[in-house]
Amino acid sequence: MSGARETVLARIRDALASAPAPPVDVPRTYRTGRVLPDDERLALFTDRLLDYKARVHSCPAGRVGEVVAAVLRERGVRCVGVPDGLDARWLAEYEGEVRQDDDEVTADLLGGLDAVVTGSAAGCAETGTIFLDGSPGQGRRALSLVPDLHVCVVDLSTVEPGVPEAVARLAPERPTTLISGPSATSDIELERVEGVHGPRTLVVVIRTDA
Repeated sequence: MSGARETVLARIRDALASAPAPPVDVPRTYRTGRVLPDDERLALFTDRLLDYKARVHSCPAGRVGEVVAAVLRERGVRCVGVPDGLDARWLAEYEGEVRQDDDEVTADLLGGLDAVVTGSAAGCAETGTIFLDGSPGQGRRALSLVPDLHVCVVDLSTVEPGVPEAVARLAPERPTTLISGPSATSDIELERVEGVHGPRTLVVVIRTDA
């Protein structure tokens, strides 16, 4: 069977080599450059996040530390993980243990964290999506996926109306993680199960004046 398979694949490769495909012109006519006032972007982004079953808090930049501490206290978080470069003021009012992540922290150690707090690179109001690109304050992908609670701080100034505008904010060479609500999946009977591929709970703190 393997010999027949190799024969078929070889014939396909030979056919493709003798008849190279013509260049394809991909149309790029999707909408770009859309803008929305701050209050409309905030309302749309919040609506989408809530629809995905995320928890949402909006506050000025000066109250982020207070809001984050209140969220962690409410959830009974005793040990929180943070990426290198996270704004220290966001955890200034938190009284529990703070562990800074690095490459030496294993998945088992990440699983022992009660929560993680990160920043974000951008957001899309239309889809309720948050983009993380691994830059300082956001950390590696595992840090935001393994702990069961993710508290993500998003600057309203980085939230764009649509996907093309949000993607334009990203550096294509960076590893990008897209988050649309808590991790969830459904089985064949459409029973929703949360926390399968990432955090069971997502709390978004939107800085309205940053």
